[in-house]
Amino acid sequence: MTISDAMWIFIILSMMQPFLARKVLDLRRMQMIDRFQRRRGSRVILMVHRQETMRFLGFPLMRYIDIQDSEDVLRAIRMTDKDTPLDIVLHTPGGLVLAALQIARAVEAHRGKVTVFVPHHAMSGGTLVALAADEIVMCDHSVLGPIDPQIGQYPAASIVKAVKAKPVAEIDDETLILADVSRKALDQVRKAATEILSAQMPADKAAEIAEVLASGTWTHDYPISAREAQEIGLNVATDMPDEVMEMMMLYPQPVRQSGGVEFLPGPHQPAPRGARR
Repeated sequence: MTISDAMWIFIILSMMQPFLARKVLDLRRMQMIDRFQRRRGSRVILMVHRQETMRFLGFPLMRYIDIQDSEDVLRAIRMTDKDTPLDIVLHTPGGLVLAALQIARAVEAHRGKVTVFVPHHAMSGGTLVALAADEIVMCDHSVLGPIDPQIGQYPAASIVKAVKAKPVAEIDDETLILADVSRKALDQVRKAATEILSAQMPADKAAEIAEVLASGTWTHDYPISAREAQEIGLNVATDMPDEVMEMMMLYPQPVRQSGGVEFLPGPHQPAPRGARR
């Protein structure tokens, strides 16, 4: 073999390496999901959106809940026996209300027990999906988020409050229209959340929780911890299975710059006192 042949083989293998690495990663994911399903006796569905900024031609790209996600999740639920438990792993910044509501209503209508696992965060539309579950499992430091609707770049609740603070004569038509749309959006989300939660608790309690989450109590990016979610009245547990965290490690950020956090992988135990280093 000549040096030229060796160079060409090296180039071809280098070009194939990302493809082969992705195939190996996909296989590991399927194996992990299969093991978790067998142990739990459930259908496992993951909806993982990496929110970290990716770059394509210099433009940041973000993943979020969209219609494709709702179609895929609904298809998976339809393919599952109605009495089989569902285990849904959520890692998402939120997304389209339409898509999130479709998923949430399908989850709520499923006859078997539904458990939503939130290893890191499930904000906005992700929280709306979590509300439909029989049980939400979080880590001590994972978070949910408010479900208040956003109109353009502004929270609907803030638009309504701003309009109430001024005489109508001083408000332009566009702002009045935005306020009308905001009121409708707030009513719609509150009603939807109340209906979803009413499947698990009394209607008055469901309405109370929906009001807290949907009415602009916090900023839209406010992190609701497991403890705070329990205080609100949600059925939240913190016994996160190790398999869920292991699965999340199989969903690395596709494109990223070198991060500022480093540590040796694997569990760590302190050395016994007096032990020599």
